[in-house]
Amino acid sequence: MDIRQQKGLEIAARLKIVKDGEVWIVPSQTGKGKYRVDMRGPVPRCTCQDYELRQARCKHIYAVEYSIERDTAPEGQSLTIEETITETVTKTVKVTYPQNWPAYNAAQTNEKDHFQELLFDLCRGIEEPPQKETGRHRLPLRDMLFSIAFKVYSTFSGRRFICDLKSAWEKGFISKVPHFNSIFNYLEMETLTPMLLSLIVQSSLPLAAIETTFAPDSSGFSTVGKVSWYNSRYGHEQSNQDWLKVHIVTGVKTNIITAVEITGRHDHDSPQFTPMITATAENFDVQEVTADKAYLSGKNMELVASFGGVAFIPFKSNATGETSGSALFEKMYHYFCYRREEFLAHYHIRSNVESTFSMMKAKFGGSIRSKTETAQINEVLCKVLCHNICVVIQSIYELGIEPTFWATE
Repeated sequence: MDIRQQKGLEIAARLKIVKDGEVWIVPSQTGKGKYRVDMRGPVPRCTCQDYELRQARCKHIYAVEYSIERDTAPEGQSLTIEETITETVTKTVKVTYPQNWPAYNAAQTNEKDHFQELLFDLCRGIEEPPQKETGRHRLPLRDMLFSIAFKVYSTFSGRRFICDLKSAWEKGFISKVPHFNSIFNYLEMETLTPMLLSLIVQSSLPLAAIETTFAPDSSGFSTVGKVSWYNSRYGHEQSNQDWLKVHIVTGVKTNIITAVEITGRHDHDSPQFTPMITATAENFDVQEVTADKAYLSGKNMELVASFGGVAFIPFKSNATGETSGSALFEKMYHYFCYRREEFLAHYHIRSNVESTFSMMKAKFGGSIRSKTETAQINEVLCKVLCHNICVVIQSIYELGIEPTFWATE
């Protein structure tokens, strides 16, 4: 008896299952919502996410089957299900993964020092434009990139961060300590955006020999602005924080971010797949890409195949496997239908991209302090850059890598 059958027994024994016309109403085990099970036809169907993903018997279908068996059992055998539970339900042990605590402790206790060293090495690769012959000389661009990224890493306000910046100046990482207003002014420069994107790519390259499986996804970072809309259901206006949508591709072993795109809050995920995977393939061996249904298309599968990899994207419940001009789409559909457990073993690796967003937001915040659009984009890119540097530091201790930036140059 597998875990779904065991949970079906528990539902049938402890929750009330009722018949509504031709379907059965099964309560959720968590107490949040109900599911409709249709037992008509050769294959039972359920409205839960587990059935939609696997297209196979879920715990709610098993619960209805056990409930029907109990109700139709001869008199005197009505406790069959409850007795079966005591005999067959076993304790499910949660899978845990070992942590290399000595390496983790060493990485965390030395992270701030390593962060400044690696950020300094990264910024040295930025070409310094010539100063104007007349007028006031601007601050060195490398110093300002270092200051902006270090400020985001610290999570302090601009004024409180100056103490850390003075310490970095004493160590020789910057040539002079800028005023805190200068940090905000440079953060609003559009010319910094491509430089930050370049630094993000460079910060990921030390792990190019390790990462071969990648996962794309998106998440929102709230801004200081408000967005309002009319709620037709309740007949009044509502407002909430506005947000930027951050699309990333991450390596599933180390959580390094290999590509990033930033869009408005309503932009879809799938159009960002091609530029991000293409950018990743320029520096990494893309053997596998695992993504959710938002990225499902024959074009995306063909793109991954063109780089020598396989895209594991689950199909929607109404998918037929037929799409114009893509034999690979049909092939993966049959793989999904007939070798589902093997397919899902690859697909569930994508949960690591959720961990990447969780790591980044927990450490550097899920909100954006800047007020202008350009500064908001640059601030988010700094969060991504800081995350990558921290991942590289962790890999120094756990994997023994020796990061080298701008190696080709």
